[in-house]
Amino acid sequence: MIRSRLMAVQQTRSHGFRPRGREVSRLEGLSDAVFGFAITLLVVSLEVPRTATQLFEVMRGFGSFAACFALLFLVWWNQYRFFRRYGLNDGVTMVLNAALLFVIVFFVYPLKFVFTIVLGMFTGSAPWQAVSAGGDPVLTHDQWPMLMVVFSGGYVAVFLIFALLHLHAYRMRESLELDPLEQFDTLTTVRESMVNVGIGVFSILLAVFGGGMGPFLGGIVYWLVGPAMWLNGTLAGRARKRLQASLAGG
Repeated sequence: MIRSRLMAVQQTRSHGFRPRGREVSRLEGLSDAVFGFAITLLVVSLEVPRTATQLFEVMRGFGSFAACFALLFLVWWNQYRFFRRYGLNDGVTMVLNAALLFVIVFFVYPLKFVFTIVLGMFTGSAPWQAVSAGGDPVLTHDQWPMLMVVFSGGYVAVFLIFALLHLHAYRMRESLELDPLEQFDTLTTVRESMVNVGIGVFSILLAVFGGGMGPFLGGIVYWLVGPAMWLNGTLAGRARKRLQASLAGG
């Protein structure tokens, strides 16, 4: 019985899920506008360069813009997938989505600033030695820990909101008619989001309590994201296959 039902819905699945949000809601339309505005804020200058010097100055920020754009696109994709999978537009979803959009807009400039500093470090100049056009240091040793706290705070907030969104969807699993595999995938996404939250919190702790090398180590921590996602995905994939086999055998 269960096997026949699984086979019946498999044709309507998208990446293991039956899409429940087929139409773009007003909530998603607002979200897309906010993401577009956030990307606009990343642009170094809204005016077309008039000289080669201005053009080269704009191109100097290409690396940080590309990194920030990739992260914003990743956040947008996760939000898009959530609405396609669950199609929720209730009050809790609207509040959490509004919080996500607030975080995105508020942390655009800190995000770009951090990536500008990081890419500047790879060019061989320490960020606290750089001087802005106004003569002030771009970043001092005393400001570095707080910069990492701000950056990691935004990182934690984004993934915590995604975890809460998917927990909300899981809580509504009966009304959404989530099958066992969809429930498993929902909880897997919650766990993945919480792993990212843990990495961000670890970065904050290192930046605040790690001494002179704390902010640097707080940045290095983010290299754990790749291995952590791979390990989580591998373990979840194996568990999902066992669940799928169990359901098919039933």
